[in-house]
Amino acid sequence: MAEVPDPMDIESRIIELCHQFPHGITDQVIQNDMPHMEAQQRAVAINRLLSMGQLDLLRSSAGLLYRIKDSQNASKMKGSDNQEKLVYQIIEDAGNKGIWSRDIRYKSNLPLTEINKILKNLESKKLIKAVKSVAASKKKVYMLYNLQPDRSVTGGAWYSDQDFESEFVEVLNQQCFKFLQSKAEAARDSKQNPMIQRNSSFASSHEVWKYICELGISKVELSMEDIETILNTLIYDGKVEMTIIAAKEGTVGSVDGQMRLYRAVSPLIQPTGLVRTPCGLCPVFDDCHEGGEISPSNCIYMTECQHREAKGKMLLSSLEGALDQTSFIPPKRVWALQGSPQ
Repeated sequence: MAEVPDPMDIESRIIELCHQFPHGITDQVIQNDMPHMEAQQRAVAINRLLSMGQLDLLRSSAGLLYRIKDSQNASKMKGSDNQEKLVYQIIEDAGNKGIWSRDIRYKSNLPLTEINKILKNLESKKLIKAVKSVAASKKKVYMLYNLQPDRSVTGGAWYSDQDFESEFVEVLNQQCFKFLQSKAEAARDSKQNPMIQRNSSFASSHEVWKYICELGISKVELSMEDIETILNTLIYDGKVEMTIIAAKEGTVGSVDGQMRLYRAVSPLIQPTGLVRTPCGLCPVFDDCHEGGEISPSNCIYMTECQHREAKGKMLLSSLEGALDQTSFIPPKRVWALQGSPQ
């Protein structure tokens, strides 16, 4: 006759498995590890661990998951019912990118009215918070209260109250280009041989970032990644080129043993009029058609072009068009900052 396993031993082994697989284990994992244990014994042990608050119960595409409960979260959720714990767990798993209430409903299988009630309760306890997303201004995503929202949610330095700060971006664009131009002019004035002049005209993204910070033109703290995003828009505009060189570990401005260098360049020929219009620069030109998600009738860039033409700018026909004016940002530049449209 087979020896009946001690319930405490079963619970201890389940806890060990959960520590081995921190993302959670299925009932099948427990069954494979303890093949001689009956289903009823397994269920009793799991239910006891759940009732003692040592495990979290999650739903996934593979079925139910059992995961070791974080002691801090356990104290926070003390007194909450299972539905509230489930919603909290789903929001926690979403991290700092947050999750929409629609997705919470899908993952929890709870009615929307119940979810809204739970969300309000968790917000009142300051366990979660609602954050407006720049991807959908009328929708909110939920995340843990102490998390800093991801840049994809807030838009980073380029957004203020969910409005894209085009003038701020253009000012940064001009100042970054001005710095690189001054670097190139200083290299030409040095009267060195052409190769030395070319090499000395390059500046690292850290140098550009330091220059912008010293100017004090930004009310928000800019990272080097922010400045590299601006420099990328200058590359798209054909005003700057970039090269990557090897760098010693620990060198200021280097990442993974590499450093990006930028320098101002002058185009050999001026671009044609079509290329200087929004349609000539648009990366989703092939997807643009009337009645579609992307169409001429709702294109903000085309509207700006028409507005300028009405003022006599003649943007569409002039080779000296208005791309250099501060209030207009070509589509490639904007999508470099916002991310390509879905």
